[in-house]
Order: sequence, then structure tokens, then C-alpha cells
Amino acid sequence: MSKNIFRIVFVLIFSFLTAGVVLAAPPVKIGALFAVTGPASPLGEPERNTAVMMVDEINKAGGIKGRKLELIVYDTQGDATKAVQAVNKLIKDDKVVAIIGPSTTGDSMAVIPVIEKSQVPLISCAAGIKITDPVKKWVFKTAQNDVLAVMRIYKNLQKQKISKVAILTVSDGFGSSGREQLRLQAKEFDISIISDETYGPKDTDMTVQLTKIRNSAAQAVICWGTNPGPAIVARNARQLGIKIPLYMSHGVSSKKFIELAGEAAEGIMLPSGKVIVADQLPDSDPQKKILLNYVSKYKERYKVEGDHFGGHAYDAVMLLKRAMEQGGFTPAAIRDQLEKTKKFAGIGGTFSFSSRDHAGLTSDAFVLVRVEKGDWKLIN
Repeated sequence: MSKNIFRIVFVLIFSFLTAGVVLAAPPVKIGALFAVTGPASPLGEPERNTAVMMVDEINKAGGIKGRKLELIVYDTQGDATKAVQAVNKLIKDDKVVAIIGPSTTGDSMAVIPVIEKSQVPLISCAAGIKITDPVKKWVFKTAQNDVLAVMRIYKNLQKQKISKVAILTVSDGFGSSGREQLRLQAKEFDISIISDETYGPKDTDMTVQLTKIRNSAAQAVICWGTNPGPAIVARNARQLGIKIPLYMSHGVSSKKFIELAGEAAEGIMLPSGKVIVADQLPDSDPQKKILLNYVSKYKERYKVEGDHFGGHAYDAVMLLKRAMEQGGFTPAAIRDQLEKTKKFAGIGGTFSFSSRDHAGLTSDAFVLVRVEKGDWKLIN
């Protein structure tokens, strides 16, 4: 009898100690690099806000396998040098198991060599195709590729029988990648680029470039950049009396662009993730429910609507959560599970990664939208 009592007591003590170990397990550290301030803050601020919101939600629900998440965010200010300094700090000092961001293509390209050498998975929130093409073992992305955005614009131009365009692109990583795709795909869609202009990320007036475009035979203008530059282009174009259609890239698909451009935004078209027109989607769309839920939660917490850019961070956090649940908490386990992701319905689209594709989206991740009466309108 005494032996049985001893065994019972031993089991109870062992169970108690084991439970204590689980409860005392340290948090899982996740790093984040966002342009919270600086010119790219319209991208980085909603990304930071969304990442914080989603990590808080996961922790309130008990964490992942009983472990809480600790999110460590550094502001890159859209500066590649600061991004490299911050990614080194996250890996060497903070010992994170995965990293979300950066917000911009330039910052993302700058940190990739560090990521590949350190073998810590990165899920970029930037759009440039070169981030994941060619495939880098430790790098994934949630922002839709610019190749898909260009395709969406060119298909609309074909539909309107427009064949002569002018392009105006910002001279940074995002703009250069977009310009390359605009030029590469033009022939495929029987489109002639008859004016090819650029502007600097900090330029505050583009009337010189737009005057050249106005004097050309262009039937439409395509501007490629992130705020505030495209908003300045929109205002300058209106001031110059340019009447031909003006297209923007997905780099401005948030209410912030409409605020910055004011009345000059009216009629502008661009490819975007579905989140900014979630309520206009048919009920049959598999993303609609999750999009509306995200928009609602973000608005409740931050008093503004969740947007396309915050959606990139939402998808990154949820992809990491899924990878940890199905794999483990080591960088290698997370990377391997990310690559096995199939048909994950997120904010940016439905993701399916593979060893040959770390972008994971197809052209149906984009819809075409137009600014009508100061808001986004889905173009069918």
C-alpha cells in the first residue's frame, strides 16, 4: 500500500513540475522591420499596427502550443542602412526565430544577404518581384508581385483599346522593379511606351515630367510609386489639365492616397488587394469573410479602416502562426512549414508556397479599383 501511495505522490509531483515547466516556457520572439516613420510610413504604420494587433490576439487566446509570442519591432524609416542594422540586432541580440517585413522593396533587398547567411526566415511585406525571384531559401513575401499588378493594368488598357502609354516611376527599389515589369510586359500586350519618365522619392513637384507627357501622344499615364509621390503626380496632372486616364500602382492602395491627392484622386484607377473593397465583393468570394473581419477589428482598435498594407503584416503573422503550430519554434522548422503552405486564405490572397515559389499568389489576388466620390469602387 505504501508503495502505491508513493507512486501516486510521485506522479502528482512530476505532473505538477511538468505543468510548471510548460507555464514557465519563455515567449517565442518574432522580429519585425517596418517603415513606421519616414516617407514610407503609409505602408509601415498600418503594418506595425496590424502585427501588434494580431500578436495580442494570439496571446489572449493562449499563444501557440501554450507559448506566448513576443513581437520586437524596429523602425527602418525606409532606409536600407537602418534596415540592415536592425536585422542584425534582431538576429544577434534579440535571438528572434523569424522576421516580418521590411515594408519596402529596397529595404527587403538590402537585408536578404543577412537573412540567407543567418538562416532565419523572413516574410517580406514588399512587392518587388526580385525579393523572391529567383527563390531564396529563407525569404518569403506576402505583398502581391508587381508583375501581377502590371498585368492587371495592361489587361484593362487592352479592354479600352489603349495602346500608347506614358510611364512615370519613382527611382527607388519599388519604382525600378515596376518600371522593369512595365517595359517587359508591354510587347506581350501590344502596348507602346512612348514616354518613360522618373522622379525622385523626395521630389515635391513633377510638372516637368508631366508636361512632357502631356505633349506626347500618350493615351494613358501609369505612375509607379508609394505615397506621397503619386499623390503629388495626381495633383500636378490635374493642374496641367491632363485628361487622359491616370493609373497608379498597388503602392498607393489605401485611403491615405485619397486623403493626400484630394479631389485630384477622382477617377484614378489601380490594381489592389481586395481588402479596400471587401464589402463590394460577392458573398461567394472565399476571402470576403476574413477581409471584413480584419477591417472591422482594425477599425475598432485604431479608429481607421484596415488596408492593403496592414494586410501584408496580417498574412505574415498568421502564416508564422500556422507554421509554428504545424512544425515547431526553430527557424528551420518554421521555414520548412512555410514552404509547405497550401491554399491559405489571407488578406492579400490565397497563398500556396513551394520550393520553386516563395511568393505564393496568382493574378486573382488583384482586383482593379477606381476612386469615385472620394472612395474606392470595385471595377468589374
